Amino acid sequence: MTESMTEHDHAVTLAAGAYARVRVPASSANLGPGFDALGLALGLYDEVDVEVTPSGLSVEVSGEGAGEVVNGPAHLVVRALRRGLDAAGVTVPGVKMVCRNSIPHSRGLGSSASAAVAGLAAAAGLAEQAVGAPVLSTERLVQLAAEFEGHPDNSSASILGDAVVSWTEDAADGERVYQAAALRVAPELQAWVFVPSDRSSTSMTRGMLPHTVPHRDAAFNAGRAALAVVALERQPELLFAATQDRLHQGYRAPALPVTTRWIERLRAAGIAAMVSGAGPTVLALTAEPIPAELVERARAEGLFVQRLAIAGGVSVESGR
Repeated sequence: MTESMTEHDHAVTLAAGAYARVRVPASSANLGPGFDALGLALGLYDEVDVEVTPSGLSVEVSGEGAGEVVNGPAHLVVRALRRGLDAAGVTVPGVKMVCRNSIPHSRGLGSSASAAVAGLAAAAGLAEQAVGAPVLSTERLVQLAAEFEGHPDNSSASILGDAVVSWTEDAADGERVYQAAALRVAPELQAWVFVPSDRSSTSMTRGMLPHTVPHRDAAFNAGRAALAVVALERQPELLFAATQDRLHQGYRAPALPVTTRWIERLRAAGIAAMVSGAGPTVLALTAEPIPAELVERARAEGLFVQRLAIAGGVSVESGR
């Protein structure tokens, strides 16, 4: 596990026995108009235990993705752990990793971003033990996590918690700089997820988007995204208007018939519903309970429906 673990000339090697336990929330991106910019942390969690061992690599996965993902060096949490240790200047002789997953895969709830955050956060916890002080700042974690997906909306929400506004800049050296600012969500806000059984490919649905959009649609979304910040922080009654979108949901609708149908049903009932990320999950944000008949109908049609808390950011416990 030590090879290619660090880009530093004088790396610190962490002895066997050190461990970190990470709990990372799911996330929803876009929130309607905030394409690749707005994100929200949701109270559905993956947990990862990482223990430093004398040698080798062992990966165990239970829950979502068990038997589907590769349990070796190519595992996303392992890759993120390697990247985090590398950035911190720490090497380890070996690793035992245990992943307990609750975030559904390929459903628009940020499972890959959460995996990247879990590995990086575990690396931060281990690195702190190695040097006796925090090594990877929150800003550095935001940057490293976003590098795995090319945009920071999901991963930043999982790191910072609550809602986030994220953005990307081009540095003078040509590198991409990813940043995010946290928004503290109004306490009365509720999040509901309606999760179809079908899966969705982000790359496929992103490929359905046009290269250009009308100026009026861009202006519409700019206004709605700004309104969404106000609605999320202090005026949830504005969420219905604030979650309207003209940049991505309509173009993706042909690939997401169940999602589209349930967004229409919920919005017809006055509920701020939208595609969660690239779908197929529907996210509904409201300050009032969703009518029981809508919940029962969705479940009868095979959707998994759950009310989720607005979550805090990733947590890390570490020690020996």
